[in-house]
Amino acid sequence: MNPDLDRLQPYPFEKLRTLFEGLPTDSPHSAIRLSIGEPRHDTPKLITDALAANLNGLANYPLTTGTPALRQTIVDWLMRRYGLDAVSAETQVLPVTGSREALFAFAQCVVDRTQPNARVMCPNPFYQIYEGAALLAGAQPLFINTVASSDFSFDISGVDADTWRTVQLVYVCSPGNPTGHVMSLDEWRTLFALSDEHGFVIAADECYSEIYFDEASPPLGALEAAWQLGRTDFRNVVVFSSLSKRSNVPGLRSGFVAGDAAVLKQFLRYRTYHGCAMSPSVQEASIAAWNDEAHVIENRRLYREKFDRITPMLAPWLGVQKPDAGFYLWARTPGSDTDFARGLQAEYNVTVLPGSYLAREANGLNPGAGYVRIALVAAPDECLEAAERIVAFCRAGQ
Repeated sequence: MNPDLDRLQPYPFEKLRTLFEGLPTDSPHSAIRLSIGEPRHDTPKLITDALAANLNGLANYPLTTGTPALRQTIVDWLMRRYGLDAVSAETQVLPVTGSREALFAFAQCVVDRTQPNARVMCPNPFYQIYEGAALLAGAQPLFINTVASSDFSFDISGVDADTWRTVQLVYVCSPGNPTGHVMSLDEWRTLFALSDEHGFVIAADECYSEIYFDEASPPLGALEAAWQLGRTDFRNVVVFSSLSKRSNVPGLRSGFVAGDAAVLKQFLRYRTYHGCAMSPSVQEASIAAWNDEAHVIENRRLYREKFDRITPMLAPWLGVQKPDAGFYLWARTPGSDTDFARGLQAEYNVTVLPGSYLAREANGLNPGAGYVRIALVAAPDECLEAAERIVAFCRAGQ
């Protein structure tokens, strides 16, 4: 077996199951699960209709590149969303079967394991796929702590030149999971300059880009930042986007990567062997989704309603603030994050995720410790009920 498999830690939800072992299974409260970032708003009918109308596509082997129609639809969306003047549907876009598989596969393509001390940098806390991808590509993860004192920014100012020379890939997540931080143009400028100097590739995870609160101020994207800074070839930058959160279709497994044509040429070569082409039926449903914004605006309205009602309820107890974007509250617990999550589960049947499970110790600190991630993904009334139970739990623990 691949010995690097032994370097993988249990996934956060495996740790959560272990944490809850021995708790009573009967509760006077209905279960409310706010631990996983799985959107539970209704899937738009236009997507299910398009899927059902194109089931004849199941009779065909799909192309790894996807159909020209899907690629052009994605290009059109990128240009509308980010104000880009030109993106090539032939060389700068690839459909992927969800951003998760693409984020993992990308490291296998990019990392040169023949180089000594190859490193993959990522924020800490982080989406656990980044670490697994690095380890199974033969690289060592390098964690950058994102903490409240720096507004949860991806602060790379303390990384020295010798370390940068070993970095081959940098994962960034903006809007961030779990903090919701959106990278500024200055942050992108710094990262791009370091990429130019040291040659690493940037993988920008943007799966939360369409969950934000001000319709007039959508989050800045990596390609948008590159374009504004004159990097119109998007050199060494690839973004990863998905319909899962935007359109409430996590089971569709549909997304795309876009950016540097030279990098994507090699990623396509890898994917041709990887065997992860998108079903033609899913491609047609994806075209319908990317072409419609009305359902996305309504989706944001529901999240905005939840955050506006729930943030003031929890703020006095857990110090929460509305994030820049995304659908998580990053809540500071009065004591141990694991004790808080276990107690809340036991007494009120509300599931949240301990922040320490989303991070690793780096520079003597686990930056997720003392936090829980609360995913406001359920219906508004259910999320409100969960918030009321959390307040009752905190009040009882005073």
